[in-house]
Amino acid sequence: MAKNTSSSAFRKIDIDQYNEDNFKEDEAELSGPTGPDESEVCALLNQGRYIEALRVVLNNAPLGSSNQQVKDNALALTLKVLLAIKSAQIEEVVGKLHLDDIDVLMKYIYRGFECPSEGSSGHLLLWHEKAYNIGGFGSIVRVLSDRMRV
Repeated sequence: MAKNTSSSAFRKIDIDQYNEDNFKEDEAELSGPTGPDESEVCALLNQGRYIEALRVVLNNAPLGSSNQQVKDNALALTLKVLLAIKSAQIEEVVGKLHLDDIDVLMKYIYRGFECPSEGSSGHLLLWHEKAYNIGGFGSIVRVLSDRMRV
């Protein structure tokens, strides 16, 4: 006959700790990226070097940062650069970017759609059209599926 035990000690074991596929948030580094240097970007904009200013902003995007204030500052600076470039120059500027930079640009475009300012939506739609012509659907899919947000 089976012996009935009322012991429930076996239920206190956390079996998820032994699962290798268990999801854990990456805790990379505490400082994280600080974003683009605003004084450098403003100096490039004042000199009329829009392509260099855009490259600085895109290459120094705070993708791995968990600090929302840094991301918001980088977004504001990027939108400042994007809105400073005239509509006729957008195709030329996008054509000189690398595919990785176009993906980051698309991230900023979608983030700009989330919080539009006066007159920015139409300009961002032009940027989206030109970036889509270069990056295609792959760029959109990579942006929407990437966990690292700007």
